[in-house]
Amino acid sequence: MACPFCEIVAGRLDASVVAQTEHALAFLDLRQAVSGHVLVIPKAHVEDIYAIDAGLAGEVMQLGVRVAYALREAFHPPGLNLWQSNGKAGGQEVPHFHLHVQPRRVADGLLRVYADGVPASSRRIELDDMALRIRRFITYDDGVSMPPRSP
Repeated sequence: MACPFCEIVAGRLDASVVAQTEHALAFLDLRQAVSGHVLVIPKAHVEDIYAIDAGLAGEVMQLGVRVAYALREAFHPPGLNLWQSNGKAGGQEVPHFHLHVQPRRVADGLLRVYADGVPASSRRIELDDMALRIRRFITYDDGVSMPPRSP
């Protein structure tokens, strides 16, 4: 099955485009969970966050920020979400990297985070161990890793 976002980029599927750059495209989601729900995608097919290079990710994010400012002016929402999902377990429905930019209203019923009231962890040692585990795999363009944080 053809990628619907690639079909939009190619002009074979209609979309309500709000903005674009050389390598990124922003258009209204067909399923308007909230009014003004915009998707920002790379024009090239990139399946998920693990496949997107840093430069293209930056261009998509910069366009997302421009869309956020435009949504603020057009809809005057008291809040906004940027949302990006990867893989089936993460809720990704279209296997093409996309950023959701959604103007939000109080009690709009969308995307309630921590619905079970998950309390903040008070286990600093456990959190520090998780941070160290993750930090070991963080790389930067210059190849330098972040030094361990002093207590």
